[in-house]
Amino acid sequence: MSDILHLVRPQVLAMQPYLPPESEEGIRLNANESAWRSEADISIRGLNRYPDPYPETISARLARMYGVDAGQLALTRGSDEAIDLLLRLFCREGVDSIVICPPTFGMYRVYAQVQGAAVIEVPLEQDQGFGLDPGKLLAACEENTKLVFLCSPNNPTGQLLDEAAVFEVCRGLLGRAVVVVDEAYVEFADRASLIDSLEAWPNLVILRTLSKAYGLAGARLGALISSVEITDLFKRVVPPYALSTPVLEAGDALLCPAELQELEQRIKQISQLRDGMARELEGLKVVRKVWPSDANFILISVDDAAAVDAAFARAGILIRNFSREPGLENCLRITVGTPEQNAAVMAVLSEQNNGGAG
Repeated sequence: MSDILHLVRPQVLAMQPYLPPESEEGIRLNANESAWRSEADISIRGLNRYPDPYPETISARLARMYGVDAGQLALTRGSDEAIDLLLRLFCREGVDSIVICPPTFGMYRVYAQVQGAAVIEVPLEQDQGFGLDPGKLLAACEENTKLVFLCSPNNPTGQLLDEAAVFEVCRGLLGRAVVVVDEAYVEFADRASLIDSLEAWPNLVILRTLSKAYGLAGARLGALISSVEITDLFKRVVPPYALSTPVLEAGDALLCPAELQELEQRIKQISQLRDGMARELEGLKVVRKVWPSDANFILISVDDAAAVDAAFARAGILIRNFSREPGLENCLRITVGTPEQNAAVMAVLSEQNNGGAG
């Protein structure tokens, strides 16, 4: 048995996955769809028909963009679905556990709770810039730990995790657990994705999404990338027709060369705006600390997060107050917006800096 297969829930290995018909040629009277298309339907395919069950074109385009073979990639409804289905694939209710490194993306815990998996916390080292301590993480893993979720760049702190530390975790868990690196924000970082390391680490899974850098948050389109073995196992639990026709058509339009070239320029612009905004924030006495960011947001620490948050609310600006998260007391996360939106943010903070009402 492979180093991965024995980690999979036996129920998943035993089940017969549902396979939609491969051929769509001819008169379609096999799926109980409506034969009539609405006059309001502006899609190319037609919303009266089920979506393409095997969207090979967009899979191939994403695989090419990420530099992997198409067999290493599985399409998902954003990263959230990948997190959910990985837990269903590997974790037995009331038996298995996952490891997370708070402060981090909250949905790892949520989906673990839904699946009935225990959650082991190994906090990031705040005094080391929210760094990962691989020794502590490996020591915390139990016999039935199946998944380790690492967010890099991390949400909500914004920093990349040290590559060597991630690889040490992969090495320590070979044959024992799967290491999932969530790279939702990696396009904004100076360092490349860990995708090129997949061949070295058979227990490594990478999650990517088009929600952030590529502006498709409303579409919910992402990808799980790993070895062919893990990807094939993952596809067993992906529901049929998971991606709707409008999502597939939006993704197809986005992934053409001209659009991608424009988006690459936008990503560079956002990174430049982030760095400029960070420098401005560091000059304000109301801001106690600006955490370095490799994402499209900035985490700041202030004396009174509730008061500053209220000031933003009065100005009609929505930000996130993370004060309830351990280690993030009086911390606010601000997404990088347009130059005009960023100027509005700075105006609120400047008013607070000058003793504005809290």
